[in-house]
Amino acid sequence: MFRRQGLNLFLVIAVAAFGFALIHLNPVDAAVEPQSSKLVPAKATIGSPASPIPAPRIPPPGTAFYQTKRGDTAISVARHYLSQTSYLTSSELAEAMRGVNANMQGTFLKPNQELVIPGILDAPIAEKAIPVAKDFEARSIYLTGLMAGSDRGVNIVKRWREVGGNAVVFDIKDSDGTVNVAFEHPLIGAHKTYIRDLPKYTRFLHSQGMHAIARIAMFRDERLVVSHPELAVKSKKTGQPWRENGKLVWTDPSRVEVQEYDIALALAAADAGADEIQFDYVRFPAEGDQKDAGFNFQTKHPDWRRADVIADFLRRAYASLHPKGVLLSLDVFGVMAWQRAPDLAHTGQDIVRMAKYCDVLSPMIYPSHFFGMDGIARPGDEPEHFIGESMDRFEKITAGSGTVIRPWLQAFAWRTKTYSPKYIEVQVLTAKNKGGIGFLFWNANNDYTKPYAAMPEMKAAKGQYFRGDELKAVQAQVNGANVVLPQ
Repeated sequence: MFRRQGLNLFLVIAVAAFGFALIHLNPVDAAVEPQSSKLVPAKATIGSPASPIPAPRIPPPGTAFYQTKRGDTAISVARHYLSQTSYLTSSELAEAMRGVNANMQGTFLKPNQELVIPGILDAPIAEKAIPVAKDFEARSIYLTGLMAGSDRGVNIVKRWREVGGNAVVFDIKDSDGTVNVAFEHPLIGAHKTYIRDLPKYTRFLHSQGMHAIARIAMFRDERLVVSHPELAVKSKKTGQPWRENGKLVWTDPSRVEVQEYDIALALAAADAGADEIQFDYVRFPAEGDQKDAGFNFQTKHPDWRRADVIADFLRRAYASLHPKGVLLSLDVFGVMAWQRAPDLAHTGQDIVRMAKYCDVLSPMIYPSHFFGMDGIARPGDEPEHFIGESMDRFEKITAGSGTVIRPWLQAFAWRTKTYSPKYIEVQVLTAKNKGGIGFLFWNANNDYTKPYAAMPEMKAAKGQYFRGDELKAVQAQVNGANVVLPQ
């Protein structure tokens, strides 16, 4: 017991001595009040608190953010985003980007800039056709597919609207078989799409007050003949694909596969917002050795003629398209107004029968194309005579059919020395006075300098050259309760 008490006394003295030594070694620390015994979080021992992780920035509605990289240009960024936006061309989008980004300077963009991309869509554009009566007065120009999808084509449309136009014919399939729009079909394969987004394009036309007419060149289809020679017109002598003056370009118009291909394309265009489908080359070949040309219908329907094939095709196409609320128009040779037996036998364009299966008939009555007719040496310089005579004949042979005659007029200087704004006016006035409703101007190069000059004067002479129908007024009328669409 005494030993334990001695040991305890020794420990007390030792602890007291150790504490006394600490006070002398560090008097400042000894003066600080003792710390609490509770646990201290680890971050409190580091010094300053850690910065919170910033939340990602959310772009405003209808926009996106893009971080630039070395080598980027405004156009390259615009091309990347174009399909996601409401803009029609890369140049349009690039210009809009410059408008909302003050830091976009020069051609090449500085790396690591944050750009705002305007016009971002929540979903792909879905445009609907705007139904119009078949006697809607379309005042139209023609654009190739390549031109339609370009900046120049956009400017042509805007210019046409400014001078009084209200419609545009644009190629979705040209006479070499080129399909200019996105289209999936077993016969087509890979192809360029100059009009990358057809619903976006038809929406653009509608925004400009334009009646959108999608042109399809039918059976003269070099692309299809080359990739599918089994669908070509056959030579009776060799059994191989037949050639028109040395050119391998014609599919067999009587092959159902060929017909269904073009009908499918027409339906796709209607679903993408086209207001009217226009069939061109809706005929058999007219040149070449006709005696050597063999067609499928001659075996399958030996009692048929070429006109029977064309009429049967149009009957089915018309029945397919009309439920879509779109018009169907047909381009035909101007000379078919004369109904000459050789022309009818070769082309199959029996105007009387064709008129039963279309809303609009568009004869190509370019004065310069009436070679050696009516004893006139230079037909291109006699627009009043040839347009007047053609319109009289077409009106007569389609009487009672309900079909509207809307002619193709000459907007080019070939085989005439008098091509001018006045030449344009004479054609329009003559066609109108002979019963034509509206008109279509053709220029393969899409140069409408003369029509641009002629239109304001014709528009100012109210009622003399054309009525002045406008798409927006017609649209409002169609949306009314008492409007009955044409059957």
